[in-house]
Amino acid sequence: MANTLKTAIVTGGSRGIGAGLVEAFMKRGYGVVANSRNITRTNLFAASANLTLVDGDIGDPKTAAKIVDTAVSRFGRIDVLINNAGIFIPKPFTEYPTEDFNALVSTTLAGFLYVSQLAVKQMLTQRSGSIINVSTTLIDQPIAGVGAAVQVMVKGALNAVTRALAVEYAKEGIRVNTVAPGVINTPMHKPETHDFLKSLHPVDRIGEVREVVDAVLFLTDATFTSGEILHVDGGAHAGKW
Repeated sequence: MANTLKTAIVTGGSRGIGAGLVEAFMKRGYGVVANSRNITRTNLFAASANLTLVDGDIGDPKTAAKIVDTAVSRFGRIDVLINNAGIFIPKPFTEYPTEDFNALVSTTLAGFLYVSQLAVKQMLTQRSGSIINVSTTLIDQPIAGVGAAVQVMVKGALNAVTRALAVEYAKEGIRVNTVAPGVINTPMHKPETHDFLKSLHPVDRIGEVREVVDAVLFLTDATFTSGEILHVDGGAHAGKW
């Protein structure tokens, strides 16, 4: 018989924000299913009966099915799905090749769609659940000199679908929210770029992984909050500074 721990799924869970989320939910006593392409090989986590790692491309529907099946078979339910998997390919608009566009769509949109559809089906049987997406503050506050329009176009879909699904499933006990970070101190950004990157935020520093984790945990607990885009960006979305 499956356990009935509260359970969280974290995509893009092998490093940075994703790894921070895995650790935070483990500390809360959740069963956690973490995914990335090669997470079993790059495993940063202490062995635990409450942690399961699933390798695979999140843009592949077979990977999504394996993640959800693993969560339900191991832990009996899905309480939180965090769509954290993402890639960042900044380029001038006219210089995005088809390969980069397809990669962004696969990881960000297909990577959201397939696992979310299956998670929602499980949440409907429970009549409860929380989906939290990770987008970017650039959707609301583009920055001159940072060529990321195609990135913004694709990530912006997460903000839009957040509101649509929040309304669609409100009466079923399923909440949908998004965290929109600014630049966060992760392996994605080399230390020599930090002085420039901190200038992209009014508070004149980049964010830390724990600050995004805190926002996700808040949304997990905020049972009267749905359809929210929560900016974790040092005030960058507020406007020009």
